[in-house]
Amino acid sequence: MQRPYIKLKSIALILIGVCSLSSISSFGRQNSNSSAPPNILIITVDNIGYGDFKFLNKDSPILTPNLNKLAKQGAVLTNFYTGSPTCTASRASLLTGRIPQRNKLDYQLGGLAGNNGIGLPQTEIIIPKVLKNSPHGYQTGAFGKWNIGFAPGSRPTERGFDEFLGIASGNVDHFSHVYAGRHDLYHNTTSINRHGEYSTDLFANAAIDFINEKTNEKKPWMVYLPFDAPHHPGDRNIAPGEENIWKAPDYAFKPYGLKPSEKDPKKRFNAIVTAIDMAVGRVLNSLEELGIADNTFVFFYSDNGAFYPYLDIQSNAPLNGAGVTLWEGGIRVPALVRWPGKVKANSTINTRLWSIDLMVAAANLAQAELPQDRYYDGRNPLPVLTGETTHSPHASMFFKYKGQEALIWGDYKILRENNREPWKLFNLKKDISESNDLAEKSPELVLKLEQAFKLTEEEIKSDLEREKSNALLLQ
Repeated sequence: MQRPYIKLKSIALILIGVCSLSSISSFGRQNSNSSAPPNILIITVDNIGYGDFKFLNKDSPILTPNLNKLAKQGAVLTNFYTGSPTCTASRASLLTGRIPQRNKLDYQLGGLAGNNGIGLPQTEIIIPKVLKNSPHGYQTGAFGKWNIGFAPGSRPTERGFDEFLGIASGNVDHFSHVYAGRHDLYHNTTSINRHGEYSTDLFANAAIDFINEKTNEKKPWMVYLPFDAPHHPGDRNIAPGEENIWKAPDYAFKPYGLKPSEKDPKKRFNAIVTAIDMAVGRVLNSLEELGIADNTFVFFYSDNGAFYPYLDIQSNAPLNGAGVTLWEGGIRVPALVRWPGKVKANSTINTRLWSIDLMVAAANLAQAELPQDRYYDGRNPLPVLTGETTHSPHASMFFKYKGQEALIWGDYKILRENNREPWKLFNLKKDISESNDLAEKSPELVLKLEQAFKLTEEEIKSDLEREKSNALLLQ
């Protein structure tokens, strides 16, 4: 598959040393002798920290036997980044394969008006729409947290998904599915009431039903399963007089020997993550029962790191910072991949990859051509995931959020929390916790990375103007 829309504007990449064109590789496509194209399962969780899972932090007390099993069956990614440190923008970047500054959803949708507005511009093309170009007839379903706009024209089944069951907003009560006093659960575009069903189970069950149906129809499928758990509780999502606590189903307390009445918020949080693990286990077991596990590409990751107010409950260890920051604790997230016979079992991948790469991976897996009228920041991660190379397809990684700015290049990262501050400089290979600022000792290196950051900004601005001009010509 040819890399779409490769432009001479890759000056920034040339400056910093590598023009990463591994994304043009067709690795991962099914050849003509393959009996069936792979199914694609992308699972995300909400605000789980780098140190919350035992597969990355042996000291984590959280029980996740199914995810630990998945890690042994596939690979743990120690150097995986999300596209943004906040829920909305991270999801939009995943689904578009474009960084927030390019897809124009670089902020968090909030309130009823925001979540039910346009959100991600309707000119943006997301993964299921691309898979419609596959010669294999992929069927696509989304089950869980949407959070990128739910106005007419912005809803999942209007953007390429064949089926959707989930919430429009980013944070509902897990049992009542209420957001800001409004019922927020939908099947396709119709509001539904499944009061009392725990959202994690509701979404997993819908995914299992879809997988069974499409497998029995002998159709390849792509499922996007974005759990809304364990997102911290909020006052706006509970009925008047109800206690504002982390909510887990009764059965999730049993592995810890606890009662559902347990008051300790840390223990309640642990139970929520264990409930996710149980749900993931049921989804993966369904693949085994259907005999399709070996032909299913499974990717699991957290949308961003744990948030500051809850770091006494959660863990981003050993990273600094938290969600909604550009410190490593906000953007480097836990991730797993399994693809039997392609991804080495019980392995670790230390090469830097990005959530925006999953758009390109899905297109390669499905033999679908990416649109030629726009630039994709994502690169093909399949050569790294399958061990064909250990070199990152990203020469650099650019981040901006609410005045915060960062650029990662090789082993180094520059970071500032607003553009009036001087840059901080860290060697991530030697200092994963960003505890040793090297900026004063290495001003020339800071300047070099700053120049790359500015060139990337200019390139994005030019690219957006080009896209706007092209759109006007087509009107």
